[in-house]
Amino acid sequence: MRHEHSPAATCTTCPYCGVGCGVLATARADGSADVSGDPDHPANYGRLCSKGAALGETLSLDDRFLHPFVYGSRTTWDSALDLVATRFREAISAHGPNSVAFYVSGQILTEDYYVANKLMKGFIGSANIDTNSRLCMASSVAGHKRAFGSDTVPGTYEDLELADLVVLVGSNLAWCHPILYQRLAAAREERGTKVVVIDPRVTATCEIADMHLKLAPGSDVALFNGLLAHLDQTDVFDNDYINRHTSEFDSALATAHAAGINDIAAVTGLAEADLTVFYALFAATGKTVTVYSQGINQSSSGTDKVNAIVNCHLATGRIGKPGTGPFSVTGQPNAMGGREVGGLANTLACHMELGDAEHRRIVKSFWQSPGIASEPGLQAVDLFRAVGEGRIKALWIMATNPVDSMPEADVVRAALKACPFVVVSDVVRHTDTTPFAHVLLPSLAWGEKDGTVTNSERRISRQRAFLAPPGEARADWWQMAEVGKRMGFADAFGYANAAEIFAEYAQLTGTENNGTRDFDISRFADITRRDYDALRPVQWPQPAGADTASTRFFGDGRYFTLDHRARFVSTPYRALACPTTAQYPFILNTGRIRDQWHTMTRTAKSARLMTHMAEPYVEIHAGDADPLGLEDAALAELASPHGRIVARVSITPRQRPGSVFVPMHWTDQYASAARVGALIDANVDPVSGQPELKAAPVSIQPFVAAWFGFAVCRTRPEAIPADYWAAALSKSGWRVELAGQTAPPDWDAYVRDFFKIDSSNTVEILAYRDDRGGQHRFAIFDGDQLTGALFVAPSPVTVSRTFAADKLGGLFQGTSGRLRVLAGRAGATERDRGAIVCACFEIGFNQIVDAVTRGGCMSLDAVGAALKAGTNCGSCRPEIGSIIHDHAISKAS
Repeated sequence: MRHEHSPAATCTTCPYCGVGCGVLATARADGSADVSGDPDHPANYGRLCSKGAALGETLSLDDRFLHPFVYGSRTTWDSALDLVATRFREAISAHGPNSVAFYVSGQILTEDYYVANKLMKGFIGSANIDTNSRLCMASSVAGHKRAFGSDTVPGTYEDLELADLVVLVGSNLAWCHPILYQRLAAAREERGTKVVVIDPRVTATCEIADMHLKLAPGSDVALFNGLLAHLDQTDVFDNDYINRHTSEFDSALATAHAAGINDIAAVTGLAEADLTVFYALFAATGKTVTVYSQGINQSSSGTDKVNAIVNCHLATGRIGKPGTGPFSVTGQPNAMGGREVGGLANTLACHMELGDAEHRRIVKSFWQSPGIASEPGLQAVDLFRAVGEGRIKALWIMATNPVDSMPEADVVRAALKACPFVVVSDVVRHTDTTPFAHVLLPSLAWGEKDGTVTNSERRISRQRAFLAPPGEARADWWQMAEVGKRMGFADAFGYANAAEIFAEYAQLTGTENNGTRDFDISRFADITRRDYDALRPVQWPQPAGADTASTRFFGDGRYFTLDHRARFVSTPYRALACPTTAQYPFILNTGRIRDQWHTMTRTAKSARLMTHMAEPYVEIHAGDADPLGLEDAALAELASPHGRIVARVSITPRQRPGSVFVPMHWTDQYASAARVGALIDANVDPVSGQPELKAAPVSIQPFVAAWFGFAVCRTRPEAIPADYWAAALSKSGWRVELAGQTAPPDWDAYVRDFFKIDSSNTVEILAYRDDRGGQHRFAIFDGDQLTGALFVAPSPVTVSRTFAADKLGGLFQGTSGRLRVLAGRAGATERDRGAIVCACFEIGFNQIVDAVTRGGCMSLDAVGAALKAGTNCGSCRPEIGSIIHDHAISKAS
């Protein structure tokens, strides 16, 4: 039954992770929107995480890029597109089609992807189009193709709720795919589902784990080889399934038996007893789903990790049935759409293969193209190497920020600086990539775009526009189609709207298919604009003539290999591509945090999303921090052979000794030196080309500062005079962390420079100075209104960040209130909230601690009833649960 919702609301899809949640969005007159979960969408049934719930706060036009620019000057669309077409044509004429390239993104829609792929592979004649999805799921693609003969995700989200055991490998589901985490947590509560988490770190996901295997980084292949051997020794194999539906089993099994459990324990760093318990649990539980994500994929042995997992499911016949199977969850909203359309440099459109002559014939004939790429193009890492070496003469970057996200990011920055011609299509004017663009093209953002995306369970959903395009912003597909026309291919790119592209794409999926390829949505080959506009979420395959289709693959044991048998793959264990050394003794792991997305071009616009973690940080174990002289909340410098960053220290037992964790999100737009990609070696998986982003050797040492500061201000400072800084939006302005290696000679002058106060200003500066102790505090008032404050100390400033930010813009008529601001802490009648835990209701750590310790709230429901924390999106529930758990342990001791 469909739920009723406001007729003004637009049914669309969240633009964040690969869960693909349905959203109801209603535009407001001020340009923002009211956003809620779509109760009819089968991915989320009305739930949204903290990022999705805050979408309406990210729609401002601040720093939006609204007009085309050529060489720094505003121009017309015709002029910009003519130049792009001319420069690409000239490069091809002089150096061949492989001298140009596209680098696209899982942020663009399927229709955008289709036009880009068609233009590059079918008409330019090169496969030099790759996507930032190469960085997140290429190993899954390669593993699926080796095992199944196709890049097919076998199961559905429902399998998580039908399984008796869910194994989460390299996946912090609670923070990276929060709605799936909530569905799993509910199933565990209702059905008693067992959950095993396999991850070097103790993450928020571990809150629901019955078992946590804190394995050594990169050792997953050894772990799952050992599992396969154990399944053999305990006679759990489905021999009938193996014999009827698989091949190459003996080779894979021989490799698995090559190491004994003592060897596996040594490689993984796990106790033999823990290995035995996990292996026995897997063996005894027929309905098992193994969910894996970036901890598996982002590895120099990522493809083997995928196949080691798949081998265990094939050997037990736990695939193609409800509540079973290996399940790759993707990182971006349209990573799957990019896979389907052939957005990777080594694939062709619609799950067809570049190396298959028949597939090339089908696509070339369908497109009526003059020629088609016949060999794989350059994958992301090699593509930017080619740019740096001068082999790529013209590059078009769409909806991604490689100067931050790529490994060896400083090398990428230098490559773009040297490239003869760079085009960037984006929605934000200032990123770390846009300064290197010769041509800047303004694209549509979420809320303005119209098209489709595919989520991790193969479900196609519509992203619908509910806001008018601002300025001269245009769809990405339109930009590429216009360039295609100008390059002489007008007949192939005369699309009037996204519906026409989708219909053509759907028709190609069914062309000469007849069930030989997994991806088929030819049911929509004749879709009208009206039906496209009304399209509800649908899971493929959707072949022509079929009213319904199975939503679960391989239930009949038939695969897409030539003999229709699944392939076991031998997966010998290989160590990390770049081990630690005496100079670089720590393993750096990177990843997402709960409330931020990619390089923060969207999430940093929401003040409440910036309150949970407002600056870059490094998690380190106390046993590693103490010998280095690192103190909690101090600053540390991390270095590798490729670069350096500075981050706030977080000492925690949740981090594995010898390893550190730094979030991937911060850029030069929000911090002085936190581009973590600059530290990471560009080692790639030899099969998938995916970089090893989860394990880079680094050194760590204290960042020696003469002073530390914290500031709040009404507007973001144009320049921040400090050796370290990190800026974050707050409800009333900005908050800025600061540190300097040399103290300013005159703090009064520093304050006037920082806050841009000159003789024409009538503001009042209230100050406290302790030159001997290195303590300085300043509060700036414009009449009775607080407009800024700066707190300085010789060690990390201990003022309440939330209190100071909350007071910005407040009115203070009495002396006592002003002095309380200068003190930087709440008064006797006002409780400091502490760091924000629940972003939805802006509930702080101290408030939750009070509810637990003073109010007796010893359950998530009790805290929710008292404070509302955790009752909306639920993303903070693991952290609240941890606070309750820590208090219970403290009370018991």
